[in-house]
Amino acid sequence: MSKSMELPDCIYPCQPITSIPPSIPTPKHSLYLSNLDDQKFLRFSIKYLYIFKKSVNLDHLKCSLSRVLVDYYPLAGRLRSCSSNLDDEKKLEVDCNGEGALFVEAFMSITAQELLEPSKLPNKSWRKFTYKVESQSFLDVPPLIVQLTNLRCGGMILCTAINHCLCDGIGTSQFLHAWAQLTKNPQTNLTIPPFHWRHVLKPRYPPTVNLLNPGYTRTQPTPQVNLLKLIQSQPLVPTSFIFNPSHVLYLKKQCVPSLKCTTFEVVAAHTWRSWIRSMNLSLPSTLIVKLLFSINIRTIMNLPKGYYGNGFLLGCAESTIKDLVENNLHHGVKLVQKAKSKVNDEEYIRSTVDLLEDKTVKTDVSISLVISQWSKLGLEEVDFGEGKALHMGPLTSDVYCLFLPVIGGDANAVRVVVSVPESMVENFQYYMKESWEKKIEKNGDHVKNGYHVHENPFF
Repeated sequence: MSKSMELPDCIYPCQPITSIPPSIPTPKHSLYLSNLDDQKFLRFSIKYLYIFKKSVNLDHLKCSLSRVLVDYYPLAGRLRSCSSNLDDEKKLEVDCNGEGALFVEAFMSITAQELLEPSKLPNKSWRKFTYKVESQSFLDVPPLIVQLTNLRCGGMILCTAINHCLCDGIGTSQFLHAWAQLTKNPQTNLTIPPFHWRHVLKPRYPPTVNLLNPGYTRTQPTPQVNLLKLIQSQPLVPTSFIFNPSHVLYLKKQCVPSLKCTTFEVVAAHTWRSWIRSMNLSLPSTLIVKLLFSINIRTIMNLPKGYYGNGFLLGCAESTIKDLVENNLHHGVKLVQKAKSKVNDEEYIRSTVDLLEDKTVKTDVSISLVISQWSKLGLEEVDFGEGKALHMGPLTSDVYCLFLPVIGGDANAVRVVVSVPESMVENFQYYMKESWEKKIEKNGDHVKNGYHVHENPFF
């Protein structure tokens, strides 16, 4: 089956859509969302796609979902604006009304094995696996939408759309594991009960910004160069690259002088540098470009166990194009490390929370590559009772870069997925593979499970 082949349509039964409320009455109240939850940058749903070899009983899944929503009852509520002006979405909260999650059942005449290879490079056709709610605004979409698509082979696709304003990657993983736990053992108590209250991240009064976070900017005139708009004005092509430990080690050796760094730091810096180098644009060498990436702040802020709201801050590395491109990887890695160290400071986090009290402040994505790390969330470990997934990844790919686990491969490997304009694809592939391929050419090596597997092992 070709990677670009259009998927067949889903077949829906007569009444495919069910509202799944909590199994018992839950508290009815308004849930405050912190400034980290309530960013316009996060007003979308995180869409996970799982391919399972064997289907789980539909009634069991619905029953356990209803049960887990007792604990995670805000996901059964609805978002609303705190403002009396219906057109003003400056501040959001959750109306915990127990209305329920949306559950959709479907069938597709295809097998799990036929989907495995194409799943490594998602395309727009995969949107068939999630039900699109016809709505007037973002607020009308339920915070949790689930579509279960049974396959011809007896397997299933499970696609979840979870509103990012309610939880981050760690929180969504926590929820999915809780749902799976109750599917396998309905009478058990959750291993990690959720903690709902977000007041620990309330801004100070008055808001006090002592340390500035360069990942954010106040509304201002259009910047000299808006990379995001330039990229989105072209057709986008998803790309995928696997970095095994041997590749990571080789990248670390490119850092001269040598320095101690993590897999994330070196792969993030390499991806950022490759992304900029591959742009077929006449960009000024003095232009400052940024790398934004999520950093977990739960330990730093001593957030309660089970906190499933947005407990992360964006780290921001920044460099001129000239310095990023002309220096070796050492330069980019040091910038990533510096950005991480800044966030390891409670006052820096408090200042950012206070900064976001000003609703003219927004995430500066105009000249940035944004990376979200899914590879360490345990998402691939979710098991509803019929075994772990054959595949876990995003429903689609966009200009935001994802670091994903490599299922069936080395536990320390990472898969990088990001969409780039057609005009960038060839260059991006070259720069992402450049160092390793030069080493192979020099040594005459053929690396199994590496960059030279079946002609283009990146895909």
